[in-house]
Amino acid sequence: MNKRIILTAAFFGAWAVILGAFGAHGLEGKISARSVENWHTAVNYQMYHTLALLFLSTFSRARISIINGAYIAFVLGIVFFSGSLYLLSTRTLTGIGFAHILGPITPLGGVSFIVGWICLFFAALRNK
Repeated sequence: MNKRIILTAAFFGAWAVILGAFGAHGLEGKISARSVENWHTAVNYQMYHTLALLFLSTFSRARISIINGAYIAFVLGIVFFSGSLYLLSTRTLTGIGFAHILGPITPLGGVSFIVGWICLFFAALRNK
C-alpha cells in the first residue's frame, strides 16, 4: 500500500464528510436549492474519487508511473471540480467576484477525473 496515497485519501475523505455535513446543516436556507444541489454534487464526486484513491493505493507494489499519473489526476480533479463547485455554490454568501473564472475550471476537473480513470485502466492492464 502507498502511504502517500492513503494519507491523501484520508484527508479528502474527512473533508468530504465535513463539507457534506456543512452543506446539509449549515447552508440549507442560506443559498438556493440549486446551489445546495451543486454543493452535494461536489461532495459526492469528492468522496467517489477519495475511494478511487484508496483503491489506487493497492497498486503501490507495481511502482508504475501510470499510478502516479492517476493519483495526480484524481487529486487535481477533486481540487478543480469539487473545489470550483464549492466556491460557485456559495458565491452569494462569500461575494467572490471571480465566479466567471471558476466556470471553466469545473470541466477541467472533470477531464482530470477521466484521465485518472483511464490511467487506472492501463495500470490494471500492466499489473501482473
